[in-house]
Amino acid sequence: IVILFLFFFILFNKRLDEWVTHDRLDLKKIQFPKKEAKTPTKNGLPGSRPSSPERDVKRKVEVVSPATPIPAVSETTQASVFPQNGSARRAVAAQPGRKRKSNCLGTDEDSQDSSDGIPSAPRMTGSLVSDRSHDDIVTRMKNIECIELGRHRLKPWYFSPYPQELTALPVVYLCEFCLKYVKSLKCLQRHLMKCDLRHPPGNEIYRKGTISFFEIDGRKNKSYSQNLCLLAKCFLDHKTLYYDTDPFLFYVMTEYDSKGFHIVGYFSKEKESTEDYNVACILTLPPYQRRGYGKLLIEFSYELSKVEGKTGTPEKPLSDLGLLSYRSYWSQTILEILMNLKLENGERPQITINEISEITSIKKEDVISTLQYLNLINYYKGQYILTLSEDIVDGHERAMLKRILRIDSKCLHFTPKDWSKRGKW
Repeated sequence: IVILFLFFFILFNKRLDEWVTHDRLDLKKIQFPKKEAKTPTKNGLPGSRPSSPERDVKRKVEVVSPATPIPAVSETTQASVFPQNGSARRAVAAQPGRKRKSNCLGTDEDSQDSSDGIPSAPRMTGSLVSDRSHDDIVTRMKNIECIELGRHRLKPWYFSPYPQELTALPVVYLCEFCLKYVKSLKCLQRHLMKCDLRHPPGNEIYRKGTISFFEIDGRKNKSYSQNLCLLAKCFLDHKTLYYDTDPFLFYVMTEYDSKGFHIVGYFSKEKESTEDYNVACILTLPPYQRRGYGKLLIEFSYELSKVEGKTGTPEKPLSDLGLLSYRSYWSQTILEILMNLKLENGERPQITINEISEITSIKKEDVISTLQYLNLINYYKGQYILTLSEDIVDGHERAMLKRILRIDSKCLHFTPKDWSKRGKW
């Protein structure tokens, strides 16, 4: 046995590098191992995470006074200012809520003005990311060269299903009041002699200064609604265009001058939404972007939800610009409430996430996701604390100084309708 063992030991005890030289290795076929993708968290960062406030629906959030240590978070949220390392920080506690499953939405640009200290880059995870998995390459190719709308010439960004004979023209002419499309300037001039509209067809439900909003029923004004969708599709990448506009209401924002009411932007919403959507598609036309009109449209949609006594949320997934605009609006609206909390009878003020949702009509899930996006939620001694740094407070104050255009609820004349009792349209 010993002899056999020595025989096999001598026969097989050979190092690999002694009998396979380097020049005999074929390195072209080597496959290097791939790094495993880390699981993203709610904030879009890899790694593990503590339990989120969404799982604890009955926790309070507290706001601490300057002399007090950081309080614990519960469903009643408190906000207070206290010095930390020589700088004042505002702590607010937020109430968590349950998460809900969340077509496409694109809005303007003014949410990109994130010089207010609030993060501006969109998350790359979660339900608020545009779904590009089912794109049709043909429908992503721009087919209209130029559109003339009133005193503006617009270059479309995306495909829009206008009649095929218009796609070969250098310019497509639109009536800025009824949005009818024609193929030549002479045709437009003849149309303007017969068109008696000087504003969108519908009820004017808001006017302050030169800004007006008109409510258009997609069933009563089908031609205008379809033309509006065709125009909007030129600037919305993921809008699904349906010619059946009956189930939708369209709210068109206009600017008034001596010639009439000129369209600035619009948003649409379903007459009946099982998901509590208060916006289906939203758009500010390019000539009016970066002037605050996008947030004005968003704010108006939530003012309608307040009158209806509901909380609302935009239809998801959002486009990139839509996500930026809504994140900016939600952040400014929520921070405005937290910073205005005051002490009551010498005690820390308390506010729940449900109360924030009721005051703003922003869906509870959007409130929680915004707080997480801003990294305001901290876990401390079994409770959740919201901490506002000086940078965020100062940035918010600077952003609010720039936000001149606001909705005045006193100028809104709107009576919600119960569409469920009106039968099928």
